[in-house]
Amino acid sequence: MNRSILRLFSVVVVLFALLIVWTSRWTVFSASALDHNRLNQLGFYASLKVKRGEILADNGAVLARSVKAANGTWKSVYPQGSLFAQAVGYYNPQENQIAGIEQTRNRALTGLQSRQASLFGSFNGTPQVGDSVYTTLDPKGQALARKLLAGRVGAVVAIVPQTGAVKVMYSNPSYNDNNLGAPCPANAAHVGCQFNLATQGGLPPGSTFKLVVTAAALNSGKLTPNSTFAGPSPLLVDGIPLHNDGNVSYPPGTTLTTALTDSIDTIYAQVGLRVGAPTLQEYMKRFGFYSVPPMDYPAAQMRPSGEFYNGSFVPITNPNMDVGRTSIGQGDLEVTPLQMAMVVAAIANNGKLMEPRLTSRVVNSDGETVETIRPQEYDQVMRPQIAQEETQMMRHVVESGTGTLANIPGLNLVGKTGSASLGACVTGVRVNNVCPGGETYDDAWFVSFSESDPKIAVAVELSDIPGGYGGTYAAPIAAEMIKTLLAEGQ
Repeated sequence: MNRSILRLFSVVVVLFALLIVWTSRWTVFSASALDHNRLNQLGFYASLKVKRGEILADNGAVLARSVKAANGTWKSVYPQGSLFAQAVGYYNPQENQIAGIEQTRNRALTGLQSRQASLFGSFNGTPQVGDSVYTTLDPKGQALARKLLAGRVGAVVAIVPQTGAVKVMYSNPSYNDNNLGAPCPANAAHVGCQFNLATQGGLPPGSTFKLVVTAAALNSGKLTPNSTFAGPSPLLVDGIPLHNDGNVSYPPGTTLTTALTDSIDTIYAQVGLRVGAPTLQEYMKRFGFYSVPPMDYPAAQMRPSGEFYNGSFVPITNPNMDVGRTSIGQGDLEVTPLQMAMVVAAIANNGKLMEPRLTSRVVNSDGETVETIRPQEYDQVMRPQIAQEETQMMRHVVESGTGTLANIPGLNLVGKTGSASLGACVTGVRVNNVCPGGETYDDAWFVSFSESDPKIAVAVELSDIPGGYGGTYAAPIAAEMIKTLLAEGQ
């Protein structure tokens, strides 16, 4: 009798052990594979039952929330519409669509608890509630960017240099994340409304890139602000004549400070060649070039900046690269507005580049902060003294050079203009490299911060401007953005 009971007990123990092994396999060891199996729809149906946490602006304004839908499910809505669409993104599980902050903070917004809770819900029948995500975005600044970019294709990025907090990231055209199928305006259809120009646009930076060249020249010790050059126009660079704006020549003894102030291309081509491709490559990487920006935003919605040749990024040391023309922000160089905002933010922060970030904290449904996203240093690009020297050079750009339209009394702005020729004509076709009766299309740029209150660094880019000088079109926008954000105490 005891032997029979012992056998039965042994069988029960074995069966119980097998149960533990197999349930552990599916719920623990093979859980990830099960979650990613295309045939497994459990996660999809469970996600519809989750009341996602809110996404909020820095002042608490709601940018995304979950509302009740049919059959006990929830759907995401966006009260601000197109204003924050590029940054916030969208969440549409029925169509397997997710983007922006909705994607990068998906785990927090879903409120993933234990696997048991995600499969079976809460025990009292209430819906699973996600955590709320507070962004660094400023509604007033974002609205101003939309107003100032109205009717144009372009982007504005504003960063707090000391923390990397992104206060404004607006691209025009934008889209309404409540209606993803809406057509894009005719004047912007070639760009695409869901294309985030601020993080995805591969654009020639024009003379704003001279700030990178200047940093490399000064911090490497190869030049000083008082180093002198001659700036003839034309100048043969890589076997091709390079002209200054208006074909103006500058005499021997012209300082590097004057060359930045007046944006003298033939001098900066020589500066780049003097500094050399290897050193330029080093400093480009210090500023973040050739890498996807380290921002809490989907990598698929960002792109690196750098030399883009035959469909791929190549180092500036590549023998096919024209170092002289790259040094004036032309050639094969392509950048994003976010990258140029990072450049000017590093200068404003005494040469220290912080990682850009869109979120500040995660708060659970009980109001407790469960995660704080703290500032992270990316690189000490240059010595503080060199950053201060470059800032003084940039002051001349605004006071007496190409950026005087940003010289608003009391703001003490410094900056750099950029006007990148796109090689196309407004009217007609080029004949002997000249547009017949029409100006060329340009990208107009301005990057800036306040020297006396460097709490906001801004990059402005406007695309396809006929004869579009950065000092004329982009500088006033940057000045207005900085004025407004500083007045808010940013």
